[in-house]
Amino acid sequence: MIDWLQTHLGMNTELQTRLLTTIATIVGLWLVRRIVLGYVYRRVRDPWSRYRWRKGLTYLVVAIGAIIIGRMWFAGVQSLATFLGLLTAGLAIALKEPVSNLAGWAFIIWRGPFEVGDRIQIGSHAGDVIDLGLFQFTLNEIGAWVDADQSSGRIIHVPNGKVFSDPVANYNKGFPYIWNEVPVLVTFESDWRKAKQLLTNIAFKHAEHLTTQAEQELLAASRQYLINYRKLTPIVYTKVTDSGVQLTIRYLIEPRKRRGTEHAIWEEILTEFAGVPDIDLAYHTVRGFKYADEGKPALRAPSPHPSGVPTTEE
Repeated sequence: MIDWLQTHLGMNTELQTRLLTTIATIVGLWLVRRIVLGYVYRRVRDPWSRYRWRKGLTYLVVAIGAIIIGRMWFAGVQSLATFLGLLTAGLAIALKEPVSNLAGWAFIIWRGPFEVGDRIQIGSHAGDVIDLGLFQFTLNEIGAWVDADQSSGRIIHVPNGKVFSDPVANYNKGFPYIWNEVPVLVTFESDWRKAKQLLTNIAFKHAEHLTTQAEQELLAASRQYLINYRKLTPIVYTKVTDSGVQLTIRYLIEPRKRRGTEHAIWEEILTEFAGVPDIDLAYHTVRGFKYADEGKPALRAPSPHPSGVPTTEE
């Protein structure tokens, strides 16, 4: 092979040695990675542990390969710090976006705004982080055309540099719960007090069990963030709208259980309201209202004639 390279490509012996050694180094490191991963996969069944082993080993192999091959081709550069400095400077000039993404990866690893397994929103994209690479991270998208933060089935690859330009919202970091609200609109004629009591009972049934755990999580989160919730138990708020009285259930829930709890709460609301004759759900309607006949008697304007019908003098 050395004779063929020298005859057909005109490579000298030193260049041939470097090239073949580089190829051997890449193949050798690849084989080592495959062997180690094969051993790990036979002994580790947990997907999260497998993922961490795979990513950690990949970073280690790439770093070792870069050092070995770099020192081989830059024979005059014996200092690792000098070599890395020259490499970084060259990349910064020629590859602005990839370097920005690499810096974003370092920021994610160092500061930890999110990690694999977290549910986040960055810019207009939201989803579960399923992979984190040197230049991009991958989301299993939620939302889009799908309601209640459930998976859409799409995989989104986001450049790491986006963490420097777009806001990052983490559903899990710090305080691992979110507030969810379920608005229920009843008619003006309904007994809204009874409806509010029914909704309060339903909310406590489905969400009260999280209150004690949420208080402990809030105490831990307050050591790092200024989070101050005075009331963590479920509550029902009252508001008047154009079409009726709106009763809004507000409760704490784990991010991935939002739609499931809404489903259970609404089914119970429909079941409870069906058995109460003086409570009815409202919807957008247009109606006429004659204040003189339908308004409160004490507030009606008095009729100018006792009979309510004007008379004519003969």
